[in-house]
Amino acid sequence: MRVRHLWLLLILFSVSTLSRAATDPAWTTPIAPFQIADNLYYVGSRDLASYLVVTPKGNILINANLSTSPPQIRASVEKLGFRWRDTKILLNGQAHFDHAGGAAEVVRETHAKNMVMDGDVSVMETGARTDFLAPSPNIVRYTPVHVDRVLHDGDTVSLGGVTLTAHKTAGHTRGCTTWTMRLHVPGEPAGTLSNIVIVGGVSFWSEYHFVATPGHRVSYPGIAQDFQHTFATLRGLPCDVFLGAHGSYFGMLAKLQRYRQEGPRVFIDRAGYERFVAEAQHTFEQALAAR
Repeated sequence: MRVRHLWLLLILFSVSTLSRAATDPAWTTPIAPFQIADNLYYVGSRDLASYLVVTPKGNILINANLSTSPPQIRASVEKLGFRWRDTKILLNGQAHFDHAGGAAEVVRETHAKNMVMDGDVSVMETGARTDFLAPSPNIVRYTPVHVDRVLHDGDTVSLGGVTLTAHKTAGHTRGCTTWTMRLHVPGEPAGTLSNIVIVGGVSFWSEYHFVATPGHRVSYPGIAQDFQHTFATLRGLPCDVFLGAHGSYFGMLAKLQRYRQEGPRVFIDRAGYERFVAEAQHTFEQALAAR
């Protein structure tokens, strides 16, 4: 438990810059795409997660990742036998460059409708210029992208009989979004639907200010309350399949070592989800108390 907690602290409260993290080879190294549920596939890199939701009326892509990621994501989509041009809707978990930097290219190539949570709309439409931490060098800019639909907490996105629910889990960004859906996981009894949760982000670093101090204003009004609401929301979500914006959130690479024998059921991990949320909340509360 101590080792796992220290690992989470490093992820959630890193003082290293985002721009340095951009060179992390796990963010750009391809990985073979794989199935998670009947209609859900992983099409991201070794750590930057991107998901394809397949329906008879076209497909939904969650997370366009880096500005250099669309060719990798497209290659994974096509390796699975699906057509890139069938991407009808683009969603995201947060408006930072490592998850939204490739959005403009995805929209340009596929003409997908870009749907973004309120709070992150301006950030995406200005290429991160209006991020609450800007003009910090940690906030890497990217090509602006038009938002076709502004989402609000609890809104649903439906296509071809599949419905996703957007949960506003703000703090990491003002419009950070956790996506949920109910799908059948291969290997589970026929007709059984699993609750799938894709966590948008719960991290922060030294530039985040939750309370006003001499020389520092809060990062944005209500940021501490947003984080608190986020953890309350995440604790209340039913979760069978635990996923996230980074593969490291849900131990993806370790689980893939068991995938050949166990199949997609390796991602059924309610206990792992609860542990992740609890440890993330504890890390936040420690930081809040110290400021």
